[in-house]
Amino acid sequence: MKTIQAASDAGAEIIVFCDTNGGTLTERLQEIIKNVKDEISTPFGIHAHNDSGVAVANSLAAVNLGAKQVQGTINGLGERCGNADLCTVIANLKLKYDSDCVSDSQLKKITRVARYVSELANQPHRDNLPFVGQSSFAHKGGIHVSAVQKNALCYEHVEPEKVGNRRRVLISEQSGRSNIAAKLAEYDIDVKDDPGVLELIVKEVKNKEHLGYHFEGADGSLRIIIEKARQKHRPFFSLSGFRVIIERGARKDNLTTEATIKVSVNGREEHTAANGDGPVNAMDNALRKALYMFYPVLTDMHLVDYKVRIIDSREGTAAKVRVLIESTDGQENWGTVGVSENIIEASWEALVDAVEYKLLKSQ
Repeated sequence: MKTIQAASDAGAEIIVFCDTNGGTLTERLQEIIKNVKDEISTPFGIHAHNDSGVAVANSLAAVNLGAKQVQGTINGLGERCGNADLCTVIANLKLKYDSDCVSDSQLKKITRVARYVSELANQPHRDNLPFVGQSSFAHKGGIHVSAVQKNALCYEHVEPEKVGNRRRVLISEQSGRSNIAAKLAEYDIDVKDDPGVLELIVKEVKNKEHLGYHFEGADGSLRIIIEKARQKHRPFFSLSGFRVIIERGARKDNLTTEATIKVSVNGREEHTAANGDGPVNAMDNALRKALYMFYPVLTDMHLVDYKVRIIDSREGTAAKVRVLIESTDGQENWGTVGVSENIIEASWEALVDAVEYKLLKSQ
């Protein structure tokens, strides 16, 4: 109190209460603020760390008690468990506290800002972040999706568009006709004149899931299945063949990877080779190199995440694998999936879907 009073008497513009080790729970923080604010007339703020998982709750509680400034970071980045996530704080202040901390138009940019900062930090954007995560407004179970279509407030506490996000309907083993129908509506695709298409899509998704495919995070691959079922899919290129060579010398750091690819575009064959940090990166580089002259929009696209999952571990090193690739063009992120006993083949399948989805949506 003596330190705070000295700062106040010396003319400090604001005094910020710092929970630097993140260990103060919300009820204790409220007691402290109530005791201190009665002793000073200087405006106060809050600086909360998230070591107890309550940085946002502490920040909002401080605002409720009169705090004029909240310190934090975009996406909660920071040492140890991070700081208060300003995206969550701002969205709650604006939508739940009716605060004019930002304008409506600024709030609509918050998801884009959050993803941009993740890109700058070279970190995958966490799907489960409140308001700005890819899964913040995601729905999977058939009954769940049906309820959302009738009344979104059943499962969504705010409208996703207000924070620049969007509703996502996930396709999985729990999916039914309502999930696929909602996905078609999301893509603005009307199949009322051909109801058999809906059944065909559901059947194809179920068949692929039986083989090990997983569409919860693979909207790009799902869109291609939909276009094929509608007989609207036009292959943008065809593969004549590829080869991947990995060489290592005597030294551990002497490892090189090269991919050679032959593709055909409108009857014209391109044969290219490229190096990479690994086989997938090399294939990606070689494929782009072959397609750039035909499809310049691919310069906007790059891979942001790559995951491999063993489908049946009992098979050991011969097990079938599922590869999930996440790509972005700076405006949208999309996932694609490939499945094979050969990790290179599964990666190629996911990579081709990623490229085809980008070309499809740019038409």
